[in-house]
Amino acid sequence: MKLSCLQENLAKGLGVVGRAVATRSTLPQTSHVLITSQDGRLKLAATNLEIAVTCWIGAQVEEEGAITVPARLLTDFVNALPSGAESRIDLSLAPRAKQLRIVCARNEATMAGMDAADFPPIPSVADGVSVKLDPKALQAAVAQVEFAAATDDTRPVLTGVHTLLEDRQLTLAAADGFRLAVHSLSLDADAPEKVEVIIPARGLRELERLIGDDEEAVEMAFNAGRSQVMFRLKSIEMVIQLIQGTFPNYSQLIPQSYTTRAVIDLAEFLRETRIAAIFARDGSGIVRIQVEPGADTEPGKLTISARAEEIGDHHGELDVTVEGEPAKIAFNSKYLQDVLQVLEAGQVALEASSPSSPGVIRPLGIDNYVHVVMPMFVQW
Repeated sequence: MKLSCLQENLAKGLGVVGRAVATRSTLPQTSHVLITSQDGRLKLAATNLEIAVTCWIGAQVEEEGAITVPARLLTDFVNALPSGAESRIDLSLAPRAKQLRIVCARNEATMAGMDAADFPPIPSVADGVSVKLDPKALQAAVAQVEFAAATDDTRPVLTGVHTLLEDRQLTLAAADGFRLAVHSLSLDADAPEKVEVIIPARGLRELERLIGDDEEAVEMAFNAGRSQVMFRLKSIEMVIQLIQGTFPNYSQLIPQSYTTRAVIDLAEFLRETRIAAIFARDGSGIVRIQVEPGADTEPGKLTISARAEEIGDHHGELDVTVEGEPAKIAFNSKYLQDVLQVLEAGQVALEASSPSSPGVIRPLGIDNYVHVVMPMFVQW
């Protein structure tokens, strides 16, 4: 192998694949990054056996070759090298050798690597259903859903995002037993066939980060066995191992009616929730919400309060538009903040039926998202 590339490009590429490098593994190769040349470009790849990320960067290739080297060592070294348009890095590997030589300006290093043939194979997803997605719409959908997935492995299916591809719609849903987030994404064309899988939430978080400011359509492809999904970006491919199992029927968890509906300014609601959360930290994270309809032409009132024994209490008020009866309901302050800070609408609707029934949050004027939060049981 003999090739050269810019320090800036190599550092960026290593940053992309680095999130898929295993931190703890009995397989040494998963802590390495695969370096190889392909079609006149430098190809970097990493995998922790659950997620595999491949990135291509521009390079001048004189001789083909491949090797794996410790990802952290290479990344730290490259990031420490001088940057700029003239900071060229030369990579070379002698035939049948396992020492990668790196030269940049007046710096020279060698790194002991492993045979590329021993690197875990990156799955190929090319024999199943494939659709094109708008990158910004996909990014928003993931952001508004993935945080609701469970973080513990008690029920593995809940650590994933239920993904349903049907007709001209892609629906993402996540739930952890205390909350449920559902986002529907419209497609430009009908899906070739119905696909229903569970994608690990961690993988989708990485996808959201990788999309960044990309404007080109993202290809989502499933293999025929429905065990892997691939997302293809401009110069990045990400393959995720799917979670096998049956996701709960979440549609029956979404209340179909309410007795109280309050329309609230999103920014004000989030601000008051954050203030109340300061006191809620020492009060089991509970924030109490009371909704009072206005009299005649007066606006309604929403009161957010929190209290902690022996420390103090707080309450804040907002003017809101109320439909229906007065209501009281309490939520976990973190769950409330999590959903409010990912919404992009000017106003949200809070729907409730009783202190013991789930609350529903919907962005006003947007009918493709719904969030359900289980209430906290408190003494009023």
